Amino acid sequence: MNLPRAAAAAALALALTGCGSESAPEARTPASSPASPSASGTTAAAADEAPTTPKPAKPIPLRKGEKRQVLRLAKPYTPSPPSGVGSDDYHCFLLDPKLTHDTAITGYDIRPDNLDVVHHVILFRVPPDKVDQAKKKDAETPGDGWTCFGNSGIDERDPGLDDAPWVGAWAPGGGERRYGRGLGTPLAKGSRIVAQIHYNLLEGHAPDQSSVVLRETLPGHRVTTLHTMLLPAPVELPCRPDHDSSPLCDRPAAVADVIQRFGVVGNTADFLHLLCGPIVPGNEQHCDRPINRAMTVRGVAGHQHLLGTSIKIEANPGTPRARTLLDVPVWNFDDQGSRRIAPYRLKPSDTVRVTCHHDQSLRDQQPSFEQQRADRYVVWGEGSTDEMCLGILLTTDG
Repeated sequence: MNLPRAAAAAALALALTGCGSESAPEARTPASSPASPSASGTTAAAADEAPTTPKPAKPIPLRKGEKRQVLRLAKPYTPSPPSGVGSDDYHCFLLDPKLTHDTAITGYDIRPDNLDVVHHVILFRVPPDKVDQAKKKDAETPGDGWTCFGNSGIDERDPGLDDAPWVGAWAPGGGERRYGRGLGTPLAKGSRIVAQIHYNLLEGHAPDQSSVVLRETLPGHRVTTLHTMLLPAPVELPCRPDHDSSPLCDRPAAVADVIQRFGVVGNTADFLHLLCGPIVPGNEQHCDRPINRAMTVRGVAGHQHLLGTSIKIEANPGTPRARTLLDVPVWNFDDQGSRRIAPYRLKPSDTVRVTCHHDQSLRDQQPSFEQQRADRYVVWGEGSTDEMCLGILLTTDG
């Protein structure tokens, strides 16, 4: 990796851990959530309406050497835009699994309490040496938790795109995950978990008290470590020629708007130019990622928002070793469940490509764009009506 690419990766690692759905290489229960208003065409929920709470699906049976525990937000949280601008709230909550021994997470079931407003949930591990820092941040912030656009806000060092500090994640269409036998994410004695919840306020402001069920190993049971690899690609979607009168059709103005709403992570669009090379604005974008260590891919997922139409992840495209790892030709925001794949080995010098297609005309149809029908130059952004192009690999070493 050359210097500009390395610098971009370091900056992006702190910005790209903020949205996505994690892969699972074995079983999953189907999501119990109904289609969102954006997909079904129903009107957005008013703030005073009762929130939609899903009914949990039947749990996947425990295996020998596993147990479950439930972690829940301490009390209901009512989301609001922290800066007073925009329609998104990224809020982090510190959860204590009270680990008295080293364990591994071999599965999880993230249960959003209020489906009207929960856009995604990501669980970040907080190692023992960072717990005091997390507790201090929580104590210094009024109420439960703290604002956390982009990442957990705990460790400002570069965690790396190759090994994001995730324990698990949920996005629409997700359900309970159980990793393949002998696979898991280690969690040391005394660790905490940060739950980052992205609230989409276009669907209301009703309270939420989400929970997560962790599947843990008992003492004496070892697992092979799973790593989460993030594969971002740019979004550079110009306004349509006959819809280009808005000031936000100017790219610098659009980027400035994202920065105003989300702070430094609004620079992600420019960092992606360094990571992915020259970019020509248009409906389709891709990014080639060189692999720098041997790894085996166990599961895959993709993430876009409401203007996405397709996403593909390919290994070594255009070579005799070409392999399609994920192909979603018709993107459905409400079906972001991950895919288990037959183990596929990547070696140093291999390349993984992520390709996304977006379409401005979808804003003419989606209820979520009711207040934003006018085109804008769309770049990578944290909001529900912004866009992303993110591939996710769940890997093991070697």
